[in-house]
Amino acid sequence: MPPPLKERPSSLLDAAPRSRRDSRYALLEDIDAADRRRSTAVGIVLTIGVWLLCLFLFNLLITHLDHQHTAGVGEVKRPKPSFDIELQPEEFLLPQKPQPPPQQFVETNPDAPENIPDKTNNMGAQNQQAAQEKPDPTGKSDRAATEGKKDWESNQIVSGQLRQPQIQLPPAPPPLPEIKESQAVTETTPAQREQNPLSGDQKIQGDSATGVGMGAHKLPENAKNITPDAIEPIKGLPDAPLLVGRPQVTQPKIDPQRPQPRPRVAQNVRPAVLAENKVGTQNVGISGFDAKWNSYSQYLQKLIDTVQIQFDALNERSRVWPPTGTKITVKFRLNSQGEIAEIIEAEGNGGSQATSICRSSIADRAPYGKWTDDMIAMLGESQELTFTFYYGTP
Repeated sequence: MPPPLKERPSSLLDAAPRSRRDSRYALLEDIDAADRRRSTAVGIVLTIGVWLLCLFLFNLLITHLDHQHTAGVGEVKRPKPSFDIELQPEEFLLPQKPQPPPQQFVETNPDAPENIPDKTNNMGAQNQQAAQEKPDPTGKSDRAATEGKKDWESNQIVSGQLRQPQIQLPPAPPPLPEIKESQAVTETTPAQREQNPLSGDQKIQGDSATGVGMGAHKLPENAKNITPDAIEPIKGLPDAPLLVGRPQVTQPKIDPQRPQPRPRVAQNVRPAVLAENKVGTQNVGISGFDAKWNSYSQYLQKLIDTVQIQFDALNERSRVWPPTGTKITVKFRLNSQGEIAEIIEAEGNGGSQATSICRSSIADRAPYGKWTDDMIAMLGESQELTFTFYYGTP
């Protein structure tokens, strides 16, 4: 038998169109891919073009607005590039001069006369020059020599009290022992002076140029017109002192065996713990400092005196007294209105009551008065101060 024939397409016509259709589809796919690539390129080009156009228009708008804003203004010159050279200050190149120390407040002696010192770094409530009663030939100190506590710094030169002490009458002396008549001393009253009244007739004494109308008349001794109607003389001694019209002054009897206490003169200064200062000054006079006056020192001295008076008054009313050697330190801020703006701290070894008294001594009498313009220029709007209170000898 002949071998079986392979299957062949039913017709050649069926195979040919299928291949043409496949090629047509492939051609269309190629055309679509090329169109897509071309569209993408055109989109990118248009996008870049639109952005460039927008930037150009924006630049034109900014330039137009800038011309409108700078209209009428001259041409602005661009600064040339430059640089600065900062030289080292002379104070670092040359040896520095020592700065003068700050002024120190001292409490001057109000009993000393005012005298402006030649040169001093002290300031006080008055102009004063250092002096002392017994001069020191080799002394060149700015204060008088004082005896006090060793290793102690004090800005006071004298000690006293500000409050005037109450005058206390001395107690009545006990009765004196009885004196016998033989030992009695008789007290004589002062003798009365003789006084003779003048007569009512006019008598002219002296020589006359013509010698007419003159008569000799001698006035009696101790003549006086006692009263208008007095005609009787007052008997007495011619040389006795005239006591008419004088009140009789009585003086207390002095007993040599019981002398009265001598009155104490109070100085108008605060109590002080003086420092021992062996080196004095050559000037002779009342003890004093070298100090110059300024408004701040005068203000501060009044503030300190006011606090001292209040401190003494509060302690007198207190029933509990801290032990000797108690020390309280109060730090506070004083403003330009004279007010206590803040009590920063108060510490010490005297307990809460002593600390409260010290705080009240400062705050109770505020405000202390407004500052002057020169004080504000020197101190600013406020100043921090520290007061230290001592009970007894520190």
